[in-house]
Amino acid sequence: MKLRNKTIVVTGAASGIGAEVARLARFEGATVIGMDRTEPGLTLDGFISVDLGQPASIDAAAAQLPQRVDALCNIAGVPGTADPALLARVNYLGLRHLTEAVLPRMPAGGSIVNVASILGAEWPERLELHKQLAAVRGFAEGHAWLDAHPVPTDTCYQYFKEALIVWTYAQSQKWFMQHSVRMNSVAPGPVFTPILGDFVSMLGEERVQRDAHRMKRPAYADEVAAAISFLCSDESRWISGINLPVDGGLASTFI
Repeated sequence: MKLRNKTIVVTGAASGIGAEVARLARFEGATVIGMDRTEPGLTLDGFISVDLGQPASIDAAAAQLPQRVDALCNIAGVPGTADPALLARVNYLGLRHLTEAVLPRMPAGGSIVNVASILGAEWPERLELHKQLAAVRGFAEGHAWLDAHPVPTDTCYQYFKEALIVWTYAQSQKWFMQHSVRMNSVAPGPVFTPILGDFVSMLGEERVQRDAHRMKRPAYADEVAAAISFLCSDESRWISGINLPVDGGLASTFI
């Protein structure tokens, strides 16, 4: 992968998929700046503390970034067992806010990769709602829209992964045409990370057992990291506006 001399920003760099992306990108020659609430326990070229649930924290963090950012990997997120309001702010509104703040620093050929989920696969069932939310500008207006269109608590995690996929689809071509910056999303299935237990708790043991035969095993974080890193590389320069499942074929079993 051609990542040498690229500056890559990775949110959620302290653990899981984010940490693996940071390791792989540095191995491939990139300068990696991590963003997280928690100080990472790995070597980075820079670290910026940020609370993605707070626009002021995001703005302060973005101001500390270098003038050129070649790729942004939006990996940080809270699990489905978190407070629904926090989940909306971090997994969707904050991600968008950070991306829009970083975009002016990205040169032609830049890449944005958003981590969605296999649980976002039902986005067509709520497409019109997701398109409405995607069209809303800014963190505060997005919050107001959600107040007017409340999301059921038990499907909150899935809803915002669906919304993230639709936003990626809806926004990607505009930015590619105007700025030559690509945006894609990656949709992992279950992954061996610190929040795998939360994933199981959210779905419930009955569904987990029912679906266990559909997959060989959960993914390892480095298997997902490789796909994300590829989408940051020059080799993927003509890939934009896709949602890439990285799930060991799990999504195909629902066809």
